Amino acid sequence: MANDNLEQVQKTSQSFTPSLRLRQALKVLQSPAFELRNAILQELESNPVLEELPLQVTSIEPAIDSDSKETDQEGGELDFDETLEVLQKSDQDGEKGSTEPSYSSEDIQHRQYFFDSLVAESTLQEHLMEQAQQSGLLEEELRSMQYLIGSLDDSGFLTSDLSELAALSDSTLPILQKAAELLKTFDPPGIGAADIKECLLIQLELQGKGDSLAAQILRDHYEQLLHHRIVELSRELSVPTDAIQKAIETIASLDPAPGRQFAEDNNQTVAPDVVIRKEGDKWLVTLKSDYIPKLRISSLYKSLLAKSELGTKEREYIRQKIRAGKYLIDSIAQRQQTVERIARAILQFQKDFFEEGVSKLRPLTMREVAELMDVHETTVSRAIANKYMDTPWGLFAFKYFFTGGYEDDSGQSISRTTIKETIARLIRKERSDKPLSDPEIVEALGQRGIKIARRTIAKYREELGILPNHLRRRY
Repeated sequence: MANDNLEQVQKTSQSFTPSLRLRQALKVLQSPAFELRNAILQELESNPVLEELPLQVTSIEPAIDSDSKETDQEGGELDFDETLEVLQKSDQDGEKGSTEPSYSSEDIQHRQYFFDSLVAESTLQEHLMEQAQQSGLLEEELRSMQYLIGSLDDSGFLTSDLSELAALSDSTLPILQKAAELLKTFDPPGIGAADIKECLLIQLELQGKGDSLAAQILRDHYEQLLHHRIVELSRELSVPTDAIQKAIETIASLDPAPGRQFAEDNNQTVAPDVVIRKEGDKWLVTLKSDYIPKLRISSLYKSLLAKSELGTKEREYIRQKIRAGKYLIDSIAQRQQTVERIARAILQFQKDFFEEGVSKLRPLTMREVAELMDVHETTVSRAIANKYMDTPWGLFAFKYFFTGGYEDDSGQSISRTTIKETIARLIRKERSDKPLSDPEIVEALGQRGIKIARRTIAKYREELGILPNHLRRRY
């Protein structure tokens, strides 16, 4: 009989647990302007020490500065040296032996509700990273997985070529390939597939239907399936038409875009976080903070805290509320500064786009921007989430400016977005009775110095929602 004795082993390992303050700051950083505005308005109602600055005040007031005097709304100078000393001492006492402030349990629940309300549900990236962190991956493998997750499109597909991603990242192709295979086993089923066909096949495999008629139709007769040729499928597979119909119903029950269940509400109002315009010979980056209430700590409560008449409970309550308000103000200020810095970095890298339009969009990675800003790549990834930029060429998501690409014959970098736009433009100008085939598009791009394989053209065409040439033909 095998020895089934359990043995307890003590193991030392390092792990990073972000503080409550850091988690709050990250939530604020990745929140869209309108979500952040609504959450701030809720906080104003529940935290009595916070007050909104008048509309004509355009700058965000620092939370509390021990080296300066506070001024009231009437302009009279108030001496809060004693108040600030108490605040500093309370901060130190709260942080002794711990990285967390000493919130009460009720205050922690309220603060958590506030920051949870910023993003009601996990994003697709967060959902996948939670699974990745529980998969026993080594540090380098986890970084590669994080890079792949960040490369997924809105449908949850990994449309980029792995060798191309290996060239753009600090990972190797074998590690990326291993991570890509593991990603396909994550929830939601079908995530990480290269296209709809593979996505549906993965879902059937996970349901134990990898050898079913539905899987066979997907694998070997995809074109007939797309055109709903039931009789033709019945003849080629030698099965009754009702069996084909049931198989198609099984396929129809699958999710063709598993990532979209995590997508934000497309009906929500989109507001630009940054406006970039040219005045004369100079490009100006203007941070749009009209939607975000500007906050400060109420002078009244700071005065109350400085008075000795308050009891211990009242004094601690005000300290906690001031500390919570201070953290929120600092987080908002940090968010605004980070968004503005990223916008300036994008302007620096994508200067030709702002001058001439989409055709001049160049390849750009988050790592390049992170290195320029001297921050971590994940900070850039979080900061650009759900953020928009108003440019001379229209409103664009920050994410739009980050894309891989190719080099033309002259050695100039060309982004995938630019190539897709070129393909769409070629098809818009084609003859309706003689639409361009994929090889003809390859040839047309080659004449422009852009060498791309036919299968890549087909992939980009599908991503643009453009049918094959034989289905575009009009007589």
